Amino acid sequence: MGKNKLKKFAEMETFTNVFQPPYEPMAGQWREKFFHNNNPIVVELGCGRGEYTVGLAERYPDKNFIGVDIKGARMWAGAKQAIEKGLNNVAFLRTQIEFITEFFSAGEIDEIWITFCDPQMKKATKRLTSTYFMQRYHKILKPNGLIHLKTDSPFLYTYTTEMLKLNPYPVLANTDDLYAGNLYPDARALQTHYERQWLDRGLSIKYIEWQLAPLTEWHEPTIEIEKDTYRSYGRNYTVSSESK
Repeated sequence: MGKNKLKKFAEMETFTNVFQPPYEPMAGQWREKFFHNNNPIVVELGCGRGEYTVGLAERYPDKNFIGVDIKGARMWAGAKQAIEKGLNNVAFLRTQIEFITEFFSAGEIDEIWITFCDPQMKKATKRLTSTYFMQRYHKILKPNGLIHLKTDSPFLYTYTTEMLKLNPYPVLANTDDLYAGNLYPDARALQTHYERQWLDRGLSIKYIEWQLAPLTEWHEPTIEIEKDTYRSYGRNYTVSSESK
């Protein structure tokens, strides 16, 4: 591990807005023990450097925001920025998203944002919009809670659209080109570093918003979906689908 990462991890230990091992029990107590208000709680999954979490917190001071990611060195940037900006409505939780139900009680969360996550084209259960994860979200989202997806990935967008066709969640917004019109201003208000890169490359941003519904069983899409024709990790160049 590089010295720079070690320095960031050491500094993170001093951040009061970061929750990481050893964990303080927080399920059901986020408003009381950290935010000290009764405002809605919004969680960003796979928050990376936290720029979207911090941006939302600035835009909506009447809501509380928690960025979740396992990469501590990345999270350091958002946590430090939130402290420097004096944002008291921002926290960061360092954990794998698979374990999200251990950190929140039933109905504690009002909204979930999923922004530019890895589409996980090889394994459905790793996709953050899969029925595997939807069942976990049901345990922590309030009734009728909202889920937002912003993605550059045609694969993940198509997969999520098919998942929503099979499972009767009310879909409130769905577009394969967010910036083609003037709809959904809240989703267009903030752009991440990678989102701007995608737009500069002429790629469209997809957006879906749906509402929690009282389901007791879930149906996973089984259709074949065309793979993305560019890499979702090395974002400086494209590769043809034939080379995958």
